[in-house]
Amino acid sequence: MNNKNLTSRRNFIRTVAGVAVSAPFFLDQAFANAPAKKLRHACIGVGGMGGHDLQQFKSHPDIEIVALCDVDENHLKQAGQQIPGARLYTDWREMLEKEKKNIDSVNVTVPDHNHFIIAMAAIDAGKHVYCQKPMCHDVAEVRVLTRHAVKAGVVTQLGTQIASSIGDRTAVQWIKEGLIGKVKHAYLCSNRSGIAGYRLEGPRPKETYEVPATLDWDKWIGTAPMRPFAPSIYHPGIWRTWQDFGTGWSGDIGCHIFDAVWKGLGLKAPLSVVAEVQQSWKDSPERRADTWSQGNHISWQFPGNEKTAAEVLPLEWFDGEFYPPKEVQALFDNGEKYPEEAAMLVGTEGALLIPHGGTPILLPQAKFKDHQYPKLEERNHYHHYVDACLKKAKTESHFAQTGPMTEAILLGTVAIRVPGKVLEWDAVNLKFPNAPEADKFLKRKYRKGWEVKGFG
Repeated sequence: MNNKNLTSRRNFIRTVAGVAVSAPFFLDQAFANAPAKKLRHACIGVGGMGGHDLQQFKSHPDIEIVALCDVDENHLKQAGQQIPGARLYTDWREMLEKEKKNIDSVNVTVPDHNHFIIAMAAIDAGKHVYCQKPMCHDVAEVRVLTRHAVKAGVVTQLGTQIASSIGDRTAVQWIKEGLIGKVKHAYLCSNRSGIAGYRLEGPRPKETYEVPATLDWDKWIGTAPMRPFAPSIYHPGIWRTWQDFGTGWSGDIGCHIFDAVWKGLGLKAPLSVVAEVQQSWKDSPERRADTWSQGNHISWQFPGNEKTAAEVLPLEWFDGEFYPPKEVQALFDNGEKYPEEAAMLVGTEGALLIPHGGTPILLPQAKFKDHQYPKLEERNHYHHYVDACLKKAKTESHFAQTGPMTEAILLGTVAIRVPGKVLEWDAVNLKFPNAPEADKFLKRKYRKGWEVKGFG
C-alpha cells in the first residue's frame, strides 16, 4: 500500500455505529416520548469520561441540557459553569424524581457497578438512555436491562463510540461481504503500553483517610459493599481495577474491540469460555478476592454460521502479558509494528486487521491492493443518539444489539475468576451446567438500601 493510502488510513475520522443484532432480542427500536424540537437531557456523572460525554452532547444543536448530577461537588461545579441554568444534583434518584417532567433523556457515565441501577430507574421513568460501556457490571444485570429497555421502547445507545467510526463500519461491511472468505478464527488484543498505574495489584490501603467534604462517598459506593475511602485509587482514580467497582481490562476495552467482529459475523451467545491469567495473581488469594488480573488470555467458542468456516468459531482475547501468536501478528505484512489494540480475523481467502480506532486492512495487502474503501458518511456517536431520540435516526449501538455482546464479554470476566476451567454456557437459563460454583459470579448481592426492585 502506498504512503498516500497509509496516511489516509491513519487519519480516518471516528463516527456513528454499524448495525448488528443478536438473538434473543428484537430488532425494533421505538421512539418513546420523543420531544417535538429539542431533546431535554440530563447528565449523570460529569467528571472524567462524564466531562467528555457532556462536551459531546452539548455540541448538538438540538439538545438542551437541563440538569447535571455528580456525587463529587467539584466536578458538578465545573460542569455547571459550562451549562449556565442547568439544575445541579448530587443524588441521581432525587434528580429523576424532581426532573421527571422536564427531561426526555439521560446519559449514565459513572463507575460500572452503578450502571444497572441508574439505567433501570431512568427507563422505568420513560427516559431514553445513553450508557457508558460496559452496559453493566454483571451478566445477569445485562440480560435484565436489555429486555427491560426493549420492552419499554426507549431509545438506547452504548458508549462504544469507536463502533461509530468509519473504520469500524467499514470492517463490518467487509466482513458481511465475505471479502476474506469464511472466517476460521478471531484474535482480539489490548496490550496498550504505559498503563501500569491503571492496573493496580492491591492490596487495599490499611491507612484511614478522611472523605473529602465535597464527595458523597456513600452514593459513590452505591450498590457495592462499603469500604473506607482512599484517594487516587477509587475516586478520582483507578476504580476499574477493583472487582467491586469495575470489570477489568477485558470488560472495559473489550466492548470496543469486540464490536465490529460481533456485528460483522452476527455472533450469538457463546458455547463455552475459559481463561488463562497472570500467574502471580492466580497464586495470591488476597488479590484474586479483590482486584482483577493484570494479564488475561480468554478463549470463547461461538456457534458458527454462514460466515464462518466451521460449526464452531474460536475467538481469543489477549491483554497484559498475553499476546496474539507470532504467526498471527506476521499476517500484518507491511513492515509496521502490530497494533497494540486490534482484532484480526483469519479467513479462508485472506485476513482482516481492525486496529482500535483506526482503519481496517485487508491481508495480504498485495492481494487486496486494488480494493477500494467504501464511501461512508461521517457520524458522531452522541449526535446520532440525540437524532434517534428526536425521531431522525435509529441508533446502531442500541441495547438489543450490544446487550448480548456485553453478556459474552462479561462471561470472560467470570472465567478469569475461575482460571483454567472450561465453563459451558447455558444462555437460556443463565448458568454454567458443568461449573455451578461459577454461577455466583453472574450476579452480585447489592448493599442494603440499594436493591433494585423486581431484580433479585
